[in-house]
Amino acid sequence: MADFYAVLGVPRDATDDDIKKAYRKLATQWHPDRNGGSREAEEKFKEIIEAYDVLRDPQKRAAFDRYGEAGLRGGGGGGAQYQHVDISEALNIFMRDFGGLGDLFGAAAGGGRRAGPRSGPDIKLPLSLMLAEVATGVEKTVVLKVLDACDGCEGSGAEPGTKPQKCGTCGGAGEVRRAQRSFFGQFVSVAPCSNCAGEGTVTATPCRKCRGEGRVRAERTLKISVPAGVATGQYMTLRGAGNVGARGGPRGDVLVVFEVEDDERFERDGEDLFCEALVTYPQLVLGADIQVPGVNGPLPLRVPPGTQSGTLFHLRGRGLPRVNASGVGDLHVRVQLWTPQQVSGEEAGLIERLAELQRQAPGQRAKGFWSKMKEALGG
Repeated sequence: MADFYAVLGVPRDATDDDIKKAYRKLATQWHPDRNGGSREAEEKFKEIIEAYDVLRDPQKRAAFDRYGEAGLRGGGGGGAQYQHVDISEALNIFMRDFGGLGDLFGAAAGGGRRAGPRSGPDIKLPLSLMLAEVATGVEKTVVLKVLDACDGCEGSGAEPGTKPQKCGTCGGAGEVRRAQRSFFGQFVSVAPCSNCAGEGTVTATPCRKCRGEGRVRAERTLKISVPAGVATGQYMTLRGAGNVGARGGPRGDVLVVFEVEDDERFERDGEDLFCEALVTYPQLVLGADIQVPGVNGPLPLRVPPGTQSGTLFHLRGRGLPRVNASGVGDLHVRVQLWTPQQVSGEEAGLIERLAELQRQAPGQRAKGFWSKMKEALGG
């Protein structure tokens, strides 16, 4: 769970200009094309883009300030929307904000992608959770079907005893440049090399086991530590745990998407839970100690004498933990009068006697009230 202010190195009360300056500086420093295709730089660049994309938007920033990252994914009621950013999206956002590399890196930097194998595709993993697991957090073990490096060629894609060769079309650059002249002058277009698909190398003798892909299908056991308080639709990113890229490309990520199963006892609103408890008429009138449902077992509740049906009680700290923040929500219990569908003869007689007494009571109460009023007025 990221702290976007810490990622950009700015205080929580930073102005929009401060945030933009920090973003511009860090994005320039960690851009993949400035770091020789470093995986570390790529991950850092994605984090910087994600942080700025949230803090530049007033609605997203307000939700993050109040609820943390959970507020951006529906857990805090902030209403803002937030999506995981992969490297292609990060580069698109960067281009959107600053109009390309030329503005930041100068003409010598060029605008093309780095040569070399691409990262493997991300894996989206739905993870079902019970409400009791959400209340405490849980560690899950899952078996994923992934693409792993071929053990025959060690991921290179070349038959053992051979190795990939530098592409003769692009000279290993992974891209080709074409100059065109027009009425307005000369234009240079840059495109991925069609001969090597932008990788900068070609494989003359593909590995027979993986057919030159450098990867094969496999199963992988993954342990996932789920934090307490997560909600349906929220997710966590496991960096570098996904599919390996073709011909030596780095692994992609695993996006674990949480799906919390409905619990018929409760309705959930963020970290707060709501439920109902059925009580009898004598319990409402005379008061009673009852038990109400809790996430991890029954909880005691004192119903005071004279309680009205529909009264809402608040059990502090008996809800769910706040994800990515301290504190626990509340459990709100509404007591409702239980009406039996069938009664015995004795019960029917008692209820009729009670009804008769209550028909007399309103008049007596009214008489007592007006008597006291006359006394107070000296009548």
